Amino acid sequence: MKTENGILRSILDSDNKNVGGGSAAALAGSMAGALVAMVAKLSLKKDYGLKHDEYKALAEEADELSAGLKIGSEEDEKAYGYIKDAMSMPKASSVEKERRQKALEEALIKAALVPRDNAWKCYRVQELAKELKGSSNPSAESDLEVARYLAYSALVGCLANVKVNIDSLPPSAARSELENESIKLNELCINPAEF
Repeated sequence: MKTENGILRSILDSDNKNVGGGSAAALAGSMAGALVAMVAKLSLKKDYGLKHDEYKALAEEADELSAGLKIGSEEDEKAYGYIKDAMSMPKASSVEKERRQKALEEALIKAALVPRDNAWKCYRVQELAKELKGSSNPSAESDLEVARYLAYSALVGCLANVKVNIDSLPPSAARSELENESIKLNELCINPAEF
């Protein structure tokens, strides 16, 4: 499996220091979404508890989330680039230091927003997997279980990346908003062992 720009290859390359946990978490969420879509499609036209149109809608949404998370994986790599760019700015004078600090804070916010958005998508994948639990093709039960655990790991990983970026920010409205949203997502996160 390789995405168009080689993000998977980059994640699996331990010498690549630009692609890290945020990209890996989003890619895990993308795989979870694809598995949820597959299980929904394997349940079409069967009597497993949901109607045909419900399985179809579920599969379509899960495929959209999977595609969005694949893009989110790539966006996470770009967001890290903003931080690197800010860190490399000159800091010889007080004006340069101030300019660099402002650029770094803006980069950290961008780098926190990407995994935050990915985390919401992972949470939605969890919700869709929960809808299928007990109402899908029993032959694909293990696929759905893998999807549940991948989505959970992806969500937790995305939140860890939000935290690492906002922890470097000074107190601000943006930081507070991101912290509150992270708390909410952490509370909403569905432990796969519980469903």
